[in-house]
Amino acid sequence: MKLDDQLVNRLTWKIPNALALIGSRSGEERNGMTASWITQLSMEPVLIGVSVDNTAVTHRLISEGGSFTVNLWDSQDTRVFVKFSKPANYADGALNARAVRSAATGAPVFDEATAWMDCEVRQAIDFGTHTLFVGELVDGAIRDDEARPASMSDTRMKYGGVKRGGHG
Repeated sequence: MKLDDQLVNRLTWKIPNALALIGSRSGEERNGMTASWITQLSMEPVLIGVSVDNTAVTHRLISEGGSFTVNLWDSQDTRVFVKFSKPANYADGALNARAVRSAATGAPVFDEATAWMDCEVRQAIDFGTHTLFVGELVDGAIRDDEARPASMSDTRMKYGGVKRGGHG
């Protein structure tokens, strides 16, 4: 029995997901992308997985650059995610006017992130519309240990279910 697309969307949108900005870089090109398919995959080594649309600029930059950052944001400040649903503008040390610096891997870290993780890609698995990038945690920090990290449920944003359109 084939499930109705609307039901698939409603079901998958109920999965609790973190919401973060994924930083990526290849050469001098940098990007920040809103993402919600993020999870820890292993303890030894510590591996973080992020699933990225195969057509996204971020997919190309992670593939070429071999690293990514996961930038967690305060749940009280979720407007930032709307600005990073399309490829970001990099100028004067900022992505979409949000200050960034280079992590150990070279991928951008947002100064405003409540916590961030710098990951070196260890594996990339193509799952059709998306690739799961598996990165080993090589660096990170917590700027605000009291802030609750944002999740999809803190916004009206929806992502998942059946394919509807492109993603930054």
